[in-house]
Amino acid sequence: MRRALMAGAVVAMCAAALAAQSKALDIYIVDVEGGNATVFVTPARETVLIDTGNGGANAARDAGRIMEVLKDAGVTHIDALVTSHWHGDHMGAMGELAGRIPIRHYLDHGGNVQPSETVDRFLKDTYPGLAAKSKHTVVKAGDTLPLKGVAWRFVTSARESIKTPLPGAGAPNPHCAGFTPHTVNPVSGQPVGNTEDEHSVGSHVTFGKFRALYLADFPWNKEFEIMCPANRLGTVEFLLVSRHGQHSSNSEALVHAVRPRVAVINNGIRKGGQPETMRVLHSSPGLEDLWQLHVAQLSGAEYDIPGMFVANTVDDPQHSPAHWIKVSAETDGTFTVTNSRNGFAKTYDGATLPSR
Repeated sequence: MRRALMAGAVVAMCAAALAAQSKALDIYIVDVEGGNATVFVTPARETVLIDTGNGGANAARDAGRIMEVLKDAGVTHIDALVTSHWHGDHMGAMGELAGRIPIRHYLDHGGNVQPSETVDRFLKDTYPGLAAKSKHTVVKAGDTLPLKGVAWRFVTSARESIKTPLPGAGAPNPHCAGFTPHTVNPVSGQPVGNTEDEHSVGSHVTFGKFRALYLADFPWNKEFEIMCPANRLGTVEFLLVSRHGQHSSNSEALVHAVRPRVAVINNGIRKGGQPETMRVLHSSPGLEDLWQLHVAQLSGAEYDIPGMFVANTVDDPQHSPAHWIKVSAETDGTFTVTNSRNGFAKTYDGATLPSR
């Protein structure tokens, strides 16, 4: 028994030492069943979490899945928790997670604009206490998150977008010409307007030549504002697809203009991946591969992707283990995407970066 404990301790120490020596920016897209929880770990071992997954009966499940990823990454605290917006599938497990690991900095767009009894009660009774033990920042578009060796820019927040293009961006966007605004949400059928989605905190992350973008649930009409007539975001290597791959976001004006080499959809088995979005993604200039957290039943046979690119294939939201997709990026623009379910990994060489 003693030898086993010692061996386990040695393994843990070696894993921690290897993590400390990493020169990569690691991004984990966590399976929270069609919600969002995305972990960034920098080479300096600074950890940023965007969103905490679902609440209610699934809060313990999703907090546990996030903790599994943090264990794999070898980190013991969260330096910054960015809540993209106050929808339950993005912030529901926050209280549960905060009871399991220290969180040093809470960031959000401000108060909830879309009344919800559960969310409003959390913001009144729980969130102030969590933030009081740490640091709290209300994010504005254009703000930065100070990290060592990584440039993190908030490009959207509280219905606003950056007005000045990012470095290297600002060219006219030819994909604006065919843009048609939405008057109703094509998924829910509800009129578009001032919901929490419009207030989403969107992040653009630069690590050397590698660039990543996640706009959370920033909707279709708001995409036009940041991308037209000039593309203020430029191009990226990696896109975490907006709104779980639903076609209430993901216009050609955004996706085709940012030209990702790789896109990942944080979908559920019956949430996201509709044919309308898959068509836009698959026809995006320069896209090499699409990865998914789940099989997307809504895609249909025409847009099925090879199983090696899908992290979870079971039709059971309580399945265990829950597999993640990991992106490990180097400063030269090279990055590797790994499916934790099957160990399949593919490297995208920075030396072959297309002309942007």
